[in-house]
Amino acid sequence: MKIAGKNPITELDYPDPDVIRVDDTYYMVSTTMHFMPGCEILRSYDLIHWEHLSYVYERLDSTEEQRLVGEKNCYGKGMWAASLRYHKGMYYICFVANDTGKTYLYTADDIEGPWEKRIIEGFYHDCSLLFEDDHVYIVSGNRNVRLQELKKDLGGPKEGGLDRILVSDSRNPGLGFEGSHFYKINGMYYLFLIHSLPDRWMRTQACYVSDSLTGEFRGGDVLCDTMGYCGQGVAQGGIVDTPDHKWYAVLFQDRGAVGRIPVLVPVKWEKNVRVTYMPAPGEQKEQIIKENYPVLGDSGRALCEVETKSTRPEEQYHSLVESDDFSEWNPDQKRLFGTFGWKSCWQFNHEPELSWIENDAEKGCLRMSCKKQCKNVTQAVNTITQRMKFPMCITEVTVDAERLKDGDYAGMCALQGCYGMAAVTKRDGRMFLVMRSLEAENDSLEGNQGNSEENEWEAVAVESSKIRIRMEADFQNQHDKVRFLYWSDEKWKQIGPWHQLYFKMDHFTGCRVGLFAYATKEAGGIAEFGRFRYF
Repeated sequence: MKIAGKNPITELDYPDPDVIRVDDTYYMVSTTMHFMPGCEILRSYDLIHWEHLSYVYERLDSTEEQRLVGEKNCYGKGMWAASLRYHKGMYYICFVANDTGKTYLYTADDIEGPWEKRIIEGFYHDCSLLFEDDHVYIVSGNRNVRLQELKKDLGGPKEGGLDRILVSDSRNPGLGFEGSHFYKINGMYYLFLIHSLPDRWMRTQACYVSDSLTGEFRGGDVLCDTMGYCGQGVAQGGIVDTPDHKWYAVLFQDRGAVGRIPVLVPVKWEKNVRVTYMPAPGEQKEQIIKENYPVLGDSGRALCEVETKSTRPEEQYHSLVESDDFSEWNPDQKRLFGTFGWKSCWQFNHEPELSWIENDAEKGCLRMSCKKQCKNVTQAVNTITQRMKFPMCITEVTVDAERLKDGDYAGMCALQGCYGMAAVTKRDGRMFLVMRSLEAENDSLEGNQGNSEENEWEAVAVESSKIRIRMEADFQNQHDKVRFLYWSDEKWKQIGPWHQLYFKMDHFTGCRVGLFAYATKEAGGIAEFGRFRYF
């Protein structure tokens, strides 16, 4: 059955995708950075519609940074750019974490787990695994992309094994080659990479091919297109074949503050393909590739609409984001309820402290204890999040603040480095709803470098301890802004101004809606959240 879809396919932040097919089922792994549980795997039967399948780990190493101890954190770090492979009945996931400086290998004979954790000696940036007969190889690196043979147990480099630089992009003044995806297809070796154009920032997909692991890898750029969106290129990801022998690439595109969203691109194989590559500004190389070579999209242009076939046309997909009455909690049914028992759409900002949070299914609420004194919401433990949706989304929640203590904050936020939030707080025994934010110093990718202070834009005295809060986010045409409202006198009233959102390297992840509670003066307050709605 043919399935039509529009790019980007998920409308949610799932960067650095790697995709495989096992029988009639497609699996995608994506970067989850500092969020826990981590290393999410999605499932599809048509490459357009995706649903949550499993998380690979609950906790990574439980470092102080991963647990948000004091002012420590691992924002902008954590796991990223995983390689997903299936070989002789075993699933392999390999990735690095930039906060620990380690390379992790998880293996399982069932894609839903349980997963066994191991460490590979060395650090392999944006790695890709290749299994060939009794040999295992890993390709990784930035600018200089390196192939290394691993031991049979994948514990580290094989002594005397193959070790060489495959391609180099060292002259690129911007982003050099990285994001390796390595394949052997019909006797040929294909290396897919991302880099930027040397004369400006624009993600561009490249591919290099060789008939042997020791031979020359030849190629160039195979996709250089923005799909008409704000000069942002489409690149970085893997390729996968269908049961009827068609091929697709699953890449991603930067969509501003909402994050990096997967894009599906048809792939054709042709011979005598003319490819170009710009090694430096003002230079251009051109060559003819005689071997079978991938042609992505429409002669190197991505498509806004795409068509595939479904291997299971009757499949009904479970939404990747959803509302929650907190009336269900099941730590044993991990596909629908994740690994901590909450619905699989929820992830904690960092590793949670489960003794400080409770899902009261009978009452239908999420109960948080304010056990940690914090300077702002980014330090709060147990902030529970969902991805925000492109091009716009609305979320609502009811906060019961009756048991807050003076100086506590409990509410909903647009979580990023330059965050915005609406929260109930208690001051001298009186209850207020406040809108606060941390403003960006500029619109660059870098995070705030100075000592920016949180702004409080408005405080409204409230009589009831139960407050309905709404957040409306607009990501159209990189407007990337959010506002907060509260329910009063039978209507929604805005509190504070619209807040500008940015994608920045300090968090290096798409903006998320978060529910939070923390103390600033005295530990021990309690907040309850109910009737979360996602529109």
